[in-house]
Amino acid sequence: MQKVLFTSESVSEGHPDKVCDKIADSILDECLRLDPYAHVACEVFATTE
Repeated sequence: MQKVLFTSESVSEGHPDKVCDKIADSILDECLRLDPYAHVACEVFATTE
């Protein structure tokens, strides 16, 4: 049986953080792919400037 770790963070529909959440999720997925026991803290900031 494969162990599955589920984590979740969400923002309201249409919130600009959706892009940042997608980036952070992708970074976390890659870290866990490389090391299933990784401890990851990931902050993403986006701006138009």
